[in-house]
Amino acid sequence: MKPITITDDNFETEVLKSDLPVIIDFWAEWCSPCRLIAPIIEELANDYEGKIKVGKLDVDVNQQTAIKYGVRSIPTVLMFKDGEVKDVIIGAVPKAMFVEKIEKLI
Repeated sequence: MKPITITDDNFETEVLKSDLPVIIDFWAEWCSPCRLIAPIIEELANDYEGKIKVGKLDVDVNQQTAIKYGVRSIPTVLMFKDGEVKDVIIGAVPKAMFVEKIEKLI
């Protein structure tokens, strides 16, 4: 399963109203560290299919949401549950760190 594309327009429906916990990778095309974690984000989408929703939000195209959640550096991964941010990972980190935080989320 591929991560879903999150936009300013579908954010409320896909994230805030989701029955599942959601992790969102805030990224941009020009961001090298974002490209480093992209395969990890895809793996997480497969590993946790049915348990969490995994999305990617391009900050260059969807600035409103990035600004609303104070995303100043990318990659930033926000973890939502019941419409609230429960955890944050900033920068390129190993998959194990994502797994540890996701396990606490679900």
